[in-house]
Amino acid sequence: MRALLVEDDEMIGRSLSHALDNAGWSVDWVRDGALAHSALADGGYTCVLLDMGLPKLDGTEVLRRARKRGDATPVLVLTARDGLDDRIETLDLGADDYLLKPFELRELLARMRAVVRRRDGAAHSVIGTATLQLDLTTRDVVVDGVREVLTAREFALLHALLERPGAILSREQLEGRIYGWGEEVTSNAIDVLIHGMRRKLGAEAIRNVRGLGWRVVPA
Repeated sequence: MRALLVEDDEMIGRSLSHALDNAGWSVDWVRDGALAHSALADGGYTCVLLDMGLPKLDGTEVLRRARKRGDATPVLVLTARDGLDDRIETLDLGADDYLLKPFELRELLARMRAVVRRRDGAAHSVIGTATLQLDLTTRDVVVDGVREVLTAREFALLHALLERPGAILSREQLEGRIYGWGEEVTSNAIDVLIHGMRRKLGAEAIRNVRGLGWRVVPA
């Protein structure tokens, strides 16, 4: 899963980037509101972690512009502004959740999972098909009743495919969901990843649509 972290504090930004990477997220970190606005316009994010007090463009304006253009990406606001009016304004602008600094990493990860579930229309932490279910909490997959453990990138790829079972995702779309800025991606990285996943999930779990990409059959 790919997250956009918008945080101008160097220490907080580095710490969160490292922690989220260890938790299986691919993180793009920007330090001002103008870059956040540009990154969001490019799209491809599963979740946004947005600070409010930003240089160049305030977090409130970043959120306002995103929602105005119809961007429904889940936004979790991380801020030291603890006033009731600030919280109400932020939620009314379209934030999905609000977390005050300082916070515990476990709570942040739980809230990220929650806003992603709500976006996917899932009340529980499991998404998928009748034969293939992905647990967003444990990052395990259950295929025909058998539980398998996934690596962080396998989880990110399967999550992207299971958000809309049956939809075809291109190589570029999958790379955008799995890898962050600056990560070197080899030309066959997705092929190698899917080959390994088919060994765990079965040859028909992820199907190739020649010339277009890959899909999970919505059975």
